[in-house]
Amino acid sequence: MKRITILAFLAFCFSAMFAFNASAKTQFTYANFFPPSHIQSQLAESWCKEVEKRTNGEVTIKYFPAGTLTKGPQTYDGVVNGIADIGMTVLAYSRGRFLLASAIDLPLGYKSGVQATAVANAVFNKFQPEEFKDSEIMFLHAHGPGLIQTRSKPVSSLADMKGLKLRGTGTSGLVVAALGASPVGKSMREAYQMLQKGVVDGSLHPVEANKGWKLGEVVKYLTENYSTAYTTTFAVFMNKGKWNKLSPATQKTIQDINGEWSIKHGQAWDASDKAGLEFFISKGGKAVSLSDAESKKWEAAVVPVIDGFVKKADAKGIDGKAVVDFIKANM
Repeated sequence: MKRITILAFLAFCFSAMFAFNASAKTQFTYANFFPPSHIQSQLAESWCKEVEKRTNGEVTIKYFPAGTLTKGPQTYDGVVNGIADIGMTVLAYSRGRFLLASAIDLPLGYKSGVQATAVANAVFNKFQPEEFKDSEIMFLHAHGPGLIQTRSKPVSSLADMKGLKLRGTGTSGLVVAALGASPVGKSMREAYQMLQKGVVDGSLHPVEANKGWKLGEVVKYLTENYSTAYTTTFAVFMNKGKWNKLSPATQKTIQDINGEWSIKHGQAWDASDKAGLEFFISKGGKAVSLSDAESKKWEAAVVPVIDGFVKKADAKGIDGKAVVDFIKANM
C-alpha cells in the first residue's frame, strides 16, 4: 500500500513539474508606432516570430503596432517603466535625451538606408552611449536620405525656403531652421493631416514616407537636397529587468537575430524609398534638382547644425568632434 502511495505521489510531482515547465514560457509585449501595413512594422512583427521560432516557443511576443500600446514619443519611457517589454521608436522624439546618438541624424549627406543603419550601429558599438543605460538596446536602424518635400511651391534655392513652415523633428527641425524655413516639431503620424490642411507648407522626410505614410498624396514637389540629407535613428530596445531575467543562451539567440534584422531594416528603407518615389510620381509629384553651386550653399548653411552638436556634446563631457569624425569615416 505504501509503495502504491509513493508511486502515486511521484507521479503527481512529475505531472506538476511538467505543468509548471509548460507554463513557464516568457511572454513579452512589443510596442511600435508604425502602422501594421508599413514595412518597418512588418519587419518588427517578423522579428517577434523569429524570436519565438528560434527559442522553440520559450519566448513569445505579442505585437502592438500603430501606437496601440504606447504612442511613439512615449515608447522609450513606456518600456523603461514596464508598460511594454520591447519597443521601437524614433530617438528624436525625446529631444535632447539621446545626445550622442543624435550625431547620427546630422545632415552629413546620407545616400541610403543601408549606409545610415550601418553607421548607427557602428556608433552605438564604438561609443556605448551612457544615455541608453536604463534599457537594453537590441539594435538601431536609420532611414535613407531625408529630403525637403513641399505642397504647392517648388524649392530650388535657399531663397525659396524663406517664409516656409516645414514639419521636422529633432535634428531635421534644426536643418529646417538652418536652411531658412520655420520648423514645426510634430511626429510623422500627424504629418498627413498637417500637410492636407495646409498647417505646414512641407516636410522633411525620407522618400519612403510618400507611400508608407501616404504623404505622396499631399506633397507635390521633392527637392533633391542630397548634400544636406539627414537621417533619423530608430531604436529597438527591451526593458532591462526583463532582459536580465533571460538565460545567457536565450540572450545570445536574440542577439544573433538582432544582427540579422538590423540589416533587413536598412535594406527595407532603401526598397521603400524606391516604392515611395514611384508612388510620388504616380500622384503627379515632380523632383526638383539643385545646381552644384546651390548644393554647396546648402551644405555650408547646415554647418552650424553640426558645430552645434559638437558644442553641446563637449559641454556634456562627450568628444563631439570625435563622434562626427567617426561617422564621416564610416559613411
